[in-house]
Amino acid sequence: MNVERRQTAVDRIAEAWVDALVAHDPTVGTYIGRPSSGLADYSPAGAEGVAEARRSVLAELAAAPPADEVDAVTRADLASELRLSLAQHESGEHLRDLNVIESPPQQMRDVFDLMRTESAADWELVAARLREIPGALAGYRESLSEGASRGLTPAVRQVVEVAAQSRRTAGSPEEPGFFGRLASTSGVPAPLALELAAAAAAASSAYADLADFLEREIAPTASSEDAFGRERYELASEGFLGARIDLDETYEWGLEELARMTEEQERAAAEIVGGVPRPGIVAEAVAALERDPGRRLHGTEALRRWMQETSDRAVAELGETQFEISHQIRALECRIAPTQEGGIYYTGPSDDFSRPGRMWWSVPEGVTEFDTWRELTTVYHEGVPGHHLQIGQAVVNRGTLNEWRRQLAGTSGHAEGWALYAERLMEQLGYLEDPADRLGMLDGQRMRAARVVLDIGVHLGKTRPDGAGVWDGDFAFSFMRDNVNMNDGFVRFEVLRYLGWAGQAPSYKVGQRIWEALRDEARERAEAAGSDFDVRAFHRDALAIGGVRLDTLQAALRGEL
Repeated sequence: MNVERRQTAVDRIAEAWVDALVAHDPTVGTYIGRPSSGLADYSPAGAEGVAEARRSVLAELAAAPPADEVDAVTRADLASELRLSLAQHESGEHLRDLNVIESPPQQMRDVFDLMRTESAADWELVAARLREIPGALAGYRESLSEGASRGLTPAVRQVVEVAAQSRRTAGSPEEPGFFGRLASTSGVPAPLALELAAAAAAASSAYADLADFLEREIAPTASSEDAFGRERYELASEGFLGARIDLDETYEWGLEELARMTEEQERAAAEIVGGVPRPGIVAEAVAALERDPGRRLHGTEALRRWMQETSDRAVAELGETQFEISHQIRALECRIAPTQEGGIYYTGPSDDFSRPGRMWWSVPEGVTEFDTWRELTTVYHEGVPGHHLQIGQAVVNRGTLNEWRRQLAGTSGHAEGWALYAERLMEQLGYLEDPADRLGMLDGQRMRAARVVLDIGVHLGKTRPDGAGVWDGDFAFSFMRDNVNMNDGFVRFEVLRYLGWAGQAPSYKVGQRIWEALRDEARERAEAAGSDFDVRAFHRDALAIGGVRLDTLQAALRGEL
């Protein structure tokens, strides 16, 4: 749907908020396609400035009645997001914002992946942002120091890991780090080469200083406990889901879902190696598949080509039969990320589509072989009908949705829940008929169910599934190792992520649960009215809303706004 509508007072407030966010954090501008070069002020004063801006926008929203249903969604969603962000600010979360995957040290580095480098003007913006890094990291250190003085510290396990990451980013004279490699990229205009090299050297030095600071000043006072505790976890969980859930009920559901996924895996494994489902058969099936050369890719370029071909085929076929896919989002670029931290992720198109949606694979150092049966469902998850269809469609709907709605609104629960929903949808559509590919999908679904149990278990101090005491970080590693068919490096990175980024990992499976419940509710309403349920119409209408909190999505689809 791309119907033009007149801009309303609520739209203007939301779009002004986008401008304010970009002013406070110019990396937001880069993310949505606006040329920018600065970095956020990560100091306590900078955080308070953003908080005050949030309070002002909340007051404006309260005085602006919605003009239509689109406004009702915007007003409810933005107000809820602002209130939650303020609650997190007032609890001091910004004073201990450090984890291995999504905190200021990673955010400052990662934004360079999205910056254009086609022209001299592009490189000037890169150089300008590099020059901002020392000041931004100084402000961040100020916040961590204030947090430490108030007894608000990240877990020592996260501090040690981020210090090591920062040293890798900084590099050394023998092995240039990220910024040194960036400055030596071929194509840098000659007049800018010295300037860029100097800015990169200063940025690298600042990351080395951060590593020293973390090791010498923060680690000695950091918490030895990985657990967030219930109060912090409730805020974190709501932030990632955009909904408040019964955490204790969800933990029990997670245990049931994990058992169900395990049973499904064993049935798929029996189709691969023969016999009947039984404990141990999944490992047998995995071993058999890993011996099959026809299911293995060699080298990152082969991986990238396979990702692109698989994605292109899904877009073409689903665009003909299952979804209305606009020509503007039929292009999805598959890339190997410049980092080696592990993980696969998606970045959405810029607002004018000059930068397309992209699927990135951060391949860990030394990994050169890839199993297609493991990763087929990942391409559907990150691409179509997963993130690319969902996020790209919101950008397509620019005639209906204001910029905040189409570029910045939404939660992990909405996005990742849809992506897991999409994986199951592809199974239902017949794209995973090969039991090996289905085993790969179930491996991911089992991992996501295990994360619900692990994340809530650790951070709320629940009784372990084996009954042998209370969850802690050390048990989390062995539990995860028992529930994924991945190497120890992957398990280690994943569990470190969960321990430091509480509430994010369960948002995938819990989000999927909510998406499936909403579809089932829609089917029940249709049947009660004597109508046939049109699942394609459900998908169209749900995605037309764009990214929102899950409580907003529920209210909108139930007609409660």
